[in-house]
Amino acid sequence: MVDLHTHTFESDGTDAPAALVEKASAAGLTTIAITDHDTFAAHEQAAPRAQELGIRLVRGVEISTKARNRNVHLLAYWFNGAAPVAFQDWLVEMLEYRRERNRRLAGRLQALGLAVELAEAEALGRTITGRVHFARVLISKGYVKSIPEAFDRYIGEDAPGFVMMEDPKTPDAVRKVREYGGVPVLAHPIRLGMRDLDAEESFIREQVDAGLLGLEVMHSDHDEVARARYEILVQRYGLARSGGSDYHGDIKPKIFLGRGFEDNVNVPQEWVDKLASL
Repeated sequence: MVDLHTHTFESDGTDAPAALVEKASAAGLTTIAITDHDTFAAHEQAAPRAQELGIRLVRGVEISTKARNRNVHLLAYWFNGAAPVAFQDWLVEMLEYRRERNRRLAGRLQALGLAVELAEAEALGRTITGRVHFARVLISKGYVKSIPEAFDRYIGEDAPGFVMMEDPKTPDAVRKVREYGGVPVLAHPIRLGMRDLDAEESFIREQVDAGLLGLEVMHSDHDEVARARYEILVQRYGLARSGGSDYHGDIKPKIFLGRGFEDNVNVPQEWVDKLASL
């Protein structure tokens, strides 16, 4: 079994990196990519345990980008070693943008009458502090009862506390990954929310023109109809197939490593081999 989309507590997951690898081994996985948001921090922690357990650990990262006024997540993989230092330095710059967004987010919540401090959210995060950590603060203080409620009422994109990130443009991020030897893959395209399928295809074609190499065909959010649509697009544009559960641990308790939601993820090894050959 393979899972090319997982998260640890170095971003918005709940598992320690080594614990994630141990769970992957127990679930029968042979290859796993850690794709924390905008950081590689988990990889050095996970690598020794992965080696002990005979699991192939792929270096990955999920990059937050923007295009057409939408949040777009780009997965990037390095199958043979670490990403160059220059690329990692670029990610560090993005972390500074994220911290500035978090300052404004805390201020927005305070303006709504909620006693939420940036330091409280950062105490729950590690390398990355994101909206899920603010959601946990809101829960701890009794403002909401669940993470979905926190997003719906306060910090989701349509909620009054939302603050937009100053993320790089998607094509620019695609080109940056290619420049530094990585394999860029568009994550969970269903979340683009494009009901007009021609517009969705046009968007994907733009990223292909920028250098996109893969599309996440299998994902916990993709039903059979979506998978069939993305299968057509990978063939039409010569893209490699990718897939993963988008596992976050306790944050998303119905999503399982290697299996996704209700066993809708089953990534074959040949997809990894193809991606690694690019």
